[in-house]
Amino acid sequence: MIRPVRFAYNEQTAGSNEFMDADFAQETRKIAQEKALEEFEQMVTVLTAAGVDVTVYEDTVSPYSPDSIFPNNWVSLHQSGKVVLYPMMAPNRRVERRRDIIDDLRERYHVEEIIDLTHFEQEGKFLEATGSMVLDRRFKIAYACLSPRTDAEVLDAFARATGYEVVKFSAFDDNDVPVYHTNVLMCIGDVFAVVCLEAIKNPDEKFLVRSVLEETGKYIVEITMEQMKHFAGNMLLVRTKKDAKLLVMSTSAFQSLSDQQRNALDDYAELIHTDLSMIEGNGGGSARCMMAEIHLPLK
Repeated sequence: MIRPVRFAYNEQTAGSNEFMDADFAQETRKIAQEKALEEFEQMVTVLTAAGVDVTVYEDTVSPYSPDSIFPNNWVSLHQSGKVVLYPMMAPNRRVERRRDIIDDLRERYHVEEIIDLTHFEQEGKFLEATGSMVLDRRFKIAYACLSPRTDAEVLDAFARATGYEVVKFSAFDDNDVPVYHTNVLMCIGDVFAVVCLEAIKNPDEKFLVRSVLEETGKYIVEITMEQMKHFAGNMLLVRTKKDAKLLVMSTSAFQSLSDQQRNALDDYAELIHTDLSMIEGNGGGSARCMMAEIHLPLK
């Protein structure tokens, strides 16, 4: 996780992210960093208290990176020892990629190979890591809804480099705007999946996504378009040091769930949530976006 120092509404990403709230951002611009930092610290505290091993890196004041609180968009870290670096759409997000963080991780973890896909930026093609893709790491399947930030050619390059199978589809909000990142409409757990199938308008693609989820033994918890707007798809299953399973989400996401949905998910993991309203309103991302999970093997 990256502790923010200059968090703010990012004009360069607003055009493709319908989850950002320009009016809210204008009202809160003088306090956005202060409140986002409070929300960040509270989330770290909640995770740590629950027994999660959290590695926090300090953001840098320069270069300016208003979205650095969302590290899951520039890197993914794999059990194979592979580290993948990704092409990002907004120029002011590309500066979030930090080799010093990779070098620090090398001190504790085995890094076999760095796969650098950032050259696709020169062609105007993007893939924003585990924002653009939701990975089923057990079965090596990457679910991806195509959007201005998720290019089919880069997905294919990722698949060739990592051995993942890619399930591509299109997804739209209720205004028929493409969903900018797959991780706002679905979360893949070990034996469950949370997904807004309503956003997948093409019936063949919807059938494909459901079929692959079922074939890999996932219990499907469907969420509505309205729940997706409250970041109910933006969850992440994590494990504590004692190997207990936690499903991490924002309070907005938690409150949007029905009792039946909470009870279903509670069978698979303990649900934990924290208020991220300042980060969600200004940044258009939530709990899952704030965590880049470390799957690298320990040295």
